[in-house]
Amino acid sequence: MSGRPSVTRRSFLSATLATGAALSLRPRCLQAAGRDLKPLTFAIVTDTHVGYRMQESAAKQWEKTAAELREAPGELVLHLGDLVDQGQESQYPIYLAAREKIGKPVHEIPGNHDPAALFTKFIRPQIDTTVDLDWLRFVLIGNAHTDSHDGFLTAEQNAWIADQCRLAAEQQKYVVLCMHVPAHTNRNPDRGWYVKPDNGQTALYETVQKFEDRILGLLHGHFHNGLRGWDDHGPVQEICFPSALYNLDRKLEEREAPGYNPLEFRPGYTLAEIKNGVLTLTYKPLAEEPSIARPCKLQQLAE
Repeated sequence: MSGRPSVTRRSFLSATLATGAALSLRPRCLQAAGRDLKPLTFAIVTDTHVGYRMQESAAKQWEKTAAELREAPGELVLHLGDLVDQGQESQYPIYLAAREKIGKPVHEIPGNHDPAALFTKFIRPQIDTTVDLDWLRFVLIGNAHTDSHDGFLTAEQNAWIADQCRLAAEQQKYVVLCMHVPAHTNRNPDRGWYVKPDNGQTALYETVQKFEDRILGLLHGHFHNGLRGWDDHGPVQEICFPSALYNLDRKLEEREAPGYNPLEFRPGYTLAEIKNGVLTLTYKPLAEEPSIARPCKLQQLAE
């Protein structure tokens, strides 16, 4: 399949209860080697904030971004949240009008500026869902609340995530988890916004550890800090992506914050390619040439 939604949390749980089937991981020796997997390309955009400060500038920026995404390589586009600003209902039709011009599948998750009721009204009726791109399954999860910068995962969501990983293993697929708010702990000089232990982080990382040979990465928006990432949870990559509207330089590398934050903060989006066991992230500033390319080795796909 190519970028087509597959199963929602509700329908998957219903099917599991109906069949009582138990899904289990395949031994590592039975997993597909990286050399057997076709290269995949996709684009990642986030934090468009259409309607920002009640002005038209963010909508115009999104229109320009959409036009570039139409011409950019990639079989689909992931939007990692904050489609509009401050939950303005009037801005969703404006967002969608530009989105339609991309001409390829776009799959969103809500951010803390996207009320659930409006997201389900304008984007899709079920927030938590999956999208398959050949051998890769994107698990799209709504973990943002409009009254907080932190992230939240319910026990039901964490159980569903674990079920998706089991199902992916049985189907010989790999997994990428997509949530607006990162799970990775971060403190000053970072934002300090993440899924706290009491809000689902502990259960999530138990799943990540259990399925670390299936989960390639956790992808997020929210930070407005350019490309911000960590690779200290085993082989799993955790990455916050640059906003298409604005980014800030918090001097994280200068201040020796854990992880990485390359010195590129212009508004833009990211082109992702998985090939030969490496995820290459190319930062594409809007209306400029690609600036940096960061390779992330995916040990799970190593030959």
